[in-house]
Amino acid sequence: MSQLEYFLLTRVLLQFDRRSDDIVSDISSATFSDDGSLWVGSDEMVGVERLSPIGCHSYGKHQRFLLKDYIDLFDDDEIDIEGMDFKNGYLWLTGSHSTKRKKPKGKDLETDLERLATVTTDLNRFILARIPVVNGELIKSCVLAEGESKTAACLQKIDRRNLLFEVLKSDAHLKRFITSGIPSKDNGLDIEGLAIANNNRIFLGLRGPVLRGWAIILEIQLTESEPGVLTLEEITDEGAKYKKHFLDLNGLGIRELCLQGEDLIILAGPTMAVEGEMQVFRWKDIFNHSGNNIHLQDDNLFPLFDLPFTIGSDHAEGLALYSCWGEQNSLMIFYDSPDSSRLREDKRILVDVFQIKSQK
Repeated sequence: MSQLEYFLLTRVLLQFDRRSDDIVSDISSATFSDDGSLWVGSDEMVGVERLSPIGCHSYGKHQRFLLKDYIDLFDDDEIDIEGMDFKNGYLWLTGSHSTKRKKPKGKDLETDLERLATVTTDLNRFILARIPVVNGELIKSCVLAEGESKTAACLQKIDRRNLLFEVLKSDAHLKRFITSGIPSKDNGLDIEGLAIANNNRIFLGLRGPVLRGWAIILEIQLTESEPGVLTLEEITDEGAKYKKHFLDLNGLGIRELCLQGEDLIILAGPTMAVEGEMQVFRWKDIFNHSGNNIHLQDDNLFPLFDLPFTIGSDHAEGLALYSCWGEQNSLMIFYDSPDSSRLREDKRILVDVFQIKSQK
């Protein structure tokens, strides 16, 4: 693929209160709430982190929120938070909905061979949830001054999974990956992008599977069927509970999404556990599609820039819109396995802010 030049505007310093659980090296998602707080998720934890502005392009005053205090989890295992967004007073988050293959550790051959043959499932990965944010704090439920009620809720659980997973099990394109239990990094099902529009319209980006080079975005709409429980609404005239959008992202899978007006900004990277270049795309006018669609690269879907490529580190996992130096079209990028040059002592990290364009 041809190199598309990026424009690095600045770097922002994130300061955490502790290195516990290696949050600095495991950032997998992030979003800003309306009060300017930065919310950060990890693929190795059971909580979310909040950082507040503390100066020019710097965030700190770290506070951790354990999700079990607000929503009903399956157990005490990690949630593998892979997508976050904020909309209408709610922090939204999704787990990967994936299985995983164990990694060799390089200590004993027989043990490593056994690990490579072992596929496991963490039930909390099958979480899609929203939690109210009031005065910078997560709240399980509340009634606002104007009388509006807000309640934390999860997508309906079914057979130790959830309703979305259940309906996808019979999908023509995805069922073979789901019913056979193909792990995420083997091109199995792996949700790694989340963007929330009005009326609880949700876009979910799949890191995998990528089908013959085509990445997939699922479009769903949720409603609260009872306090604390979300369910899928019909989203097409034919009564379907989801739409599928197949996108030409140069063979890459989706690592994160964020909404800018009626456009989606897409962070794309390799599906499997390989070192490879990552690209940022714009998909325009996303609400103008009545059913399943295939989207070629054209004036409505096009790459914006390639991210800097460092073998072994700086794996881009999260993105969020950010206002920088008067530039409204700016994008903050967060990295898993960050390069050592980003780290300051043991609990501070620099993230990147790039300029993004609205046209090709």
